[in-house]
This record gives sequence, structure tokens and C-alpha cells, in this order.
Amino acid sequence: MGWQELLSVKETRVLPWLGERRLAYQNQSWRIQGRLPAEYGWYQCTLEGRNARVVSRSDPDPDFEQGHKIIRGYLAGDRLIPDNARVDPDPNKLIDQTLPVLLVEPGLDRFARAVVIPLPTETDKVYLYMRQEFPVGPEADVEAAYLERLESVSHVSGVTPALDLAFRWLSYLRLETERLEREEEARRAEEERKRLAEERLREALRNNTGAGRRALAVLDFNTAARQALALSGAELLDARPSYNKNEMVVQYRFRHRRLECVVTRETLRVVDSGVCLGHGAEKGDTLFTLESITTVIGEALDRGILVVYRHAPGDRDRPADNDGHGRDRNLDEDEEW
Repeated sequence: MGWQELLSVKETRVLPWLGERRLAYQNQSWRIQGRLPAEYGWYQCTLEGRNARVVSRSDPDPDFEQGHKIIRGYLAGDRLIPDNARVDPDPNKLIDQTLPVLLVEPGLDRFARAVVIPLPTETDKVYLYMRQEFPVGPEADVEAAYLERLESVSHVSGVTPALDLAFRWLSYLRLETERLEREEEARRAEEERKRLAEERLREALRNNTGAGRRALAVLDFNTAARQALALSGAELLDARPSYNKNEMVVQYRFRHRRLECVVTRETLRVVDSGVCLGHGAEKGDTLFTLESITTVIGEALDRGILVVYRHAPGDRDRPADNDGHGRDRNLDEDEEW
């Protein structure tokens, strides 16, 4: 039989597919023709010459490891800690002391011993899981320490550096996973809080009533104040927190005047109107809200009796005879506003 005939002989073999357009076994390799599998795994393949076709999914071939270098150690998830590992306790260096393993058998114990083989690829080296090995003794005690969330396994006799490293790695992974879960839970809670706040804001914006504006003031004070003032044709200029808690200083334009008042944030009720509203001991400020304060100011303007003691900056109608304390006309010490 000549070499041409040898190249044309077809054979079937179970091989691992690890993501490339090639299959390899020991010192042989084949180029895959046709569609590639959807997932990493073991596949029955037809080989002809230097070409191969993937036929169907298959169980692993236990003889595949023949002729390959074998590495033994402890599996921690999909990472192998080789038996010759030396423990560096620095958490940032733990992963550097492990090997990534492909096609790990599902359902293994947490500190299972395993055999893997290194396989060269076109770009790198990968490690392929082949089989599980029997435990050597202290694995059950180490798993018990892991379940009890102990910080170390120094109390367990016979623990090898590789098993100690496997315990440290899995304990670190558990803490990191829990931290990420807490962060994700907090992120989802914050997103839900924002969603509900935005929903309340949209509802308050749609509900342009007194109750709606007060609900809106909690979420967006400026918009609520703007709506309240607009009812009488006033225009919001600015709003800022007052020195007193839960109070806001509101500056607004009304009938060509720039005025200022103080209101409670949640109720829009006037605390300090900035103008003289009546006679006697009670000024009457708290009888008004941001919606109604301009009504009495408009009436005072019509009668020419407005007395302003809180001017917003730039109030161009401020009288020249202002006494320097914010009042529009000179008042005797005993004169009531």
C-alpha cells in the first residue's frame, strides 16, 4: 500500500474539541471541514488524510491520555491546583497558582483529586480533564472546615500544600461571590428605588393639583415650585435650601418685581413671605402657600401699599429711600407692618 492510499484511509476516533478549527492527538493534527460544534466537548470524528469532520457528541475516550504528560492535583471548580504547588497566601496571587481546566466532569466533590493533561493549541496551551482520582486522606476534614467557614486548615493533619491552596482558593471565591451578590442586590435595589421615584415623579407631574405638587416637591422641588407660582403668572427664578432644615428659599418674578420668600419643602407653606402681610402681632405668613402668596402681593401692589423686606437680587423696583435693612420705606421703630 502506497502513501497515497494511506492518506485516503478513513477512520473514526473520539477526540476533544476545544474551540479551534483543528483536532489533535499526540503528534497528529487534522483540519476540521464543515460546521464546528456549538460547545466544547468530546465528539466522534471521521478522519481522512489531514482532514476531519465532527459527527456527533460522545463520551470521553479513556485511552486519550496515553502518550501525554499527566498532571495530578486538586480541582477547585474549573481550576486545578497541581500537587507540586507551593502556597503563596497573597489573595492577589492565588489564581496564578492554579491551572484552568476544560471539560471538567460535572458533579465532583468540592476537593476532588483529578488527572489532567496539557494540550498545545495554535495560540496557547490548555489543560484537559481526564479522570478523577481517589482521595489521599484529609479531604473530608478540609471540606468540613470549608463548610464551617474556618480561616485555615492548620488543625487538620496531613494537609499538603496543594490541598491547603485549594482550601484558600475556594474560600476566597466564596467571599468574592458573596460580595458580588451583595453589590448586585444593592444595585438592583437602587435601580428599583430610582424606578419608583421616577414613576412617582411622572405621576406627580401629571397630577397638577395641590396634592400632586406637594408629592412632586419631595422629588423635584423646583418643578413643584414652578408649577405653584405659574398658577398666578409668577416665574420661578431660583430655589435653594434655607439654613433651617426642610425649608427652601424661593426667588421669583411677579409683576416685574423680583421677590423672595421661605417655604417648607414638603408642603410649600410660607414660613417667611418676605413682605408685610398684615397688622398686629401675627404677620400672617403661615396662612399662605406658594400658590396663594402672590394673591395678597398682587392686591398690595394694586393698592400701592406693598412693603418688601426680602428682595431678590436685581429687584429693579426697590425704592431709593430703602433703609438698608430690606424694607421699601422708612418705618418708625414702633410702627407695625
